[in-house]
Amino acid sequence: MELRHLRYFVAVAEELNFTRAAAKLRLAQPSLTRQIHNLEEELGVRLLDRTRNQVSLTEEGKSFLVDARRLVALSLESVKAVQRFSRGESGQLNLGYLFKFNFDLLPATLATFYQTSPEIAVNLFDMSPAEQLRALEARKIDLGFVGLRPPAVNKHVAALDWECVAHHDVVAVLPANHPLAKKSRIPMKDLQSLFFVAMSEQTHPGSRDWLSGLCQRAGFTPRILQDVDLESGLMTFVAEGLGVTLAREQIKNLPHPGVVFRPLAAAAKADYWIAWHRENRSKALAQYIEIVKKQAASLR
Repeated sequence: MELRHLRYFVAVAEELNFTRAAAKLRLAQPSLTRQIHNLEEELGVRLLDRTRNQVSLTEEGKSFLVDARRLVALSLESVKAVQRFSRGESGQLNLGYLFKFNFDLLPATLATFYQTSPEIAVNLFDMSPAEQLRALEARKIDLGFVGLRPPAVNKHVAALDWECVAHHDVVAVLPANHPLAKKSRIPMKDLQSLFFVAMSEQTHPGSRDWLSGLCQRAGFTPRILQDVDLESGLMTFVAEGLGVTLAREQIKNLPHPGVVFRPLAAAAKADYWIAWHRENRSKALAQYIEIVKKQAASLR
């Protein structure tokens, strides 16, 4: 039994007329009749009852029609899928991001993308920046809202393309009972004598360089007392008075009992980057990147 036999049977079963089914399939009627007869012989059951003026399905034919339709539909979808793959298209888009620590650009771009490409399934994966970099390199996700761009020495960076899509305000994160919390703005020099809490390089590559760079531009090197893997841990250590830190303002989206945020006296910005594998030829990815770029430009 071949796939064409299933297509022929489905056509006859739907039309219940060999002449119309043959025209639909662009076959000669005698050829179609012979193919259906061969199918019934191979199965060893009668699928159709034929009279001079009428064709109807047997009970076996009704049962077989369900599976035949499913297999024909599956074969057509397989053909379409491989054709999309050949054209560089994909039926889904996999995005990595950091839950509760992203910003309005993500939901806004997703809404626009859905309007333009409703047939593309978008899958979101909550991942640390380090997990995103590994998944991008392995082509497990298409694009990552990574945040900080790690130094070029990071082994996962070489295969990726990058786009800076935002510049976020940096805030000082302080214990609520710290004397500096009484100030409306924090001069960087006021942080020089304090210990810092920093994100771990294991989960947030480039975070140590970014923090050190900000402080060094203010004339000092931060004394980092503790590294943490999770943003929630950052809040906990600051709240317990083990140090202060600097972060982009979106950190306010996290629960922060015992912690206050203050803008810097001399405003500083944190670049926010997206990344994707440069050999990823997905048209859905290319469309989404353009949407992100346009949305980011409109917000600047």
